[in-house]
Amino acid sequence: MKRFLSREFKLALAASFAAAALLGSCAKAAKAADPLSVAVFVPGVASGNPIYEMLVAGAEKAVAETPGASIKVIEAGHDQSAWLDSLRDTVASGEFGLIVSSNPSLPELCAKLTGDYPAIRFIVADAYLPGNPAIHTVLYNQKEQGYIVGYLAALVTKARSPGAPPAAGMVVAQRYPTLDRLIIPGFEAGLRAVDPGFSLQLREVGNWYDSAKAAELAGSLYGSGVEVILPIAGGGGQGVVAAAKERGKSVVWFDGAGYSLDPVAVVGCATVAQDRLVYERLKAALGGDGSIYGRADIVSARDGYVGFDAEGAGYAALPADIRAGLEAALAGLASGSPDFSFDTF
Repeated sequence: MKRFLSREFKLALAASFAAAALLGSCAKAAKAADPLSVAVFVPGVASGNPIYEMLVAGAEKAVAETPGASIKVIEAGHDQSAWLDSLRDTVASGEFGLIVSSNPSLPELCAKLTGDYPAIRFIVADAYLPGNPAIHTVLYNQKEQGYIVGYLAALVTKARSPGAPPAAGMVVAQRYPTLDRLIIPGFEAGLRAVDPGFSLQLREVGNWYDSAKAAELAGSLYGSGVEVILPIAGGGGQGVVAAAKERGKSVVWFDGAGYSLDPVAVVGCATVAQDRLVYERLKAALGGDGSIYGRADIVSARDGYVGFDAEGAGYAALPADIRAGLEAALAGLASGSPDFSFDTF
């Protein structure tokens, strides 16, 4: 006699098979999340962006020195609205146990994922977020960076336009907390350490890539009598350099590699040791140091993480008294004078 399965029993059986398959899939993904498998998440494109090039270089060095470790670089592109989805896809792949990145916006995005993926760990440079046990952040003292290039911009301006009202410019991609709370105040402090009468003229591009608009804004600043501009504009900074070159003016730069854009127009570069920092923190994590997670560290010129690149032709061509003045300011900063230290951000 034939026996027939009820429709309800068949549905229940199918559901149980589906659940088993899902659990198996999740177990497989969890097993694949090797703590020595590293994703370098670039919120943009690495090539041509010094801070991200250093991110990749530091991570690659740490992985190369760790037996069994592996690395993959993932570029999320310039559309910030797509970064969270790209980061979620990276984490959900189950391929990586550790995500390394660099951008002030990234810790907040990482924090959105830690609840769903508690085994994954994150290291984010150039950022600050304390207290999340899955995330380690390190913030550079960019007030010091701003001070360095502000001081140089003021020295150059005073030498070229001794009788004019002292002014310097900034062309920025957009406003964000690190810019408003560290970079701009630091730049102004450097300007006014040379002459308290300095004013700052700031223009905003609206994105991190429009070099044509950045060039237009820089041109208007140079046309108003500004001698030196600091761009904080990503790829748009190249437009500022082009405008300076066309008008015989100058640029000071953040994060290195500015000299390569033009050996004459770029007269100074404040630097951060991003490659060194990423290497050190990732090497510690790959070595099993879990104490870094939950911490938000701040590093500075005293630690050797903030400095100045004196090797550019544009800087070497400056008058000796300007270079001597900046070098004295750098020595003072490395010894804590002026003191721009802070414990929280």
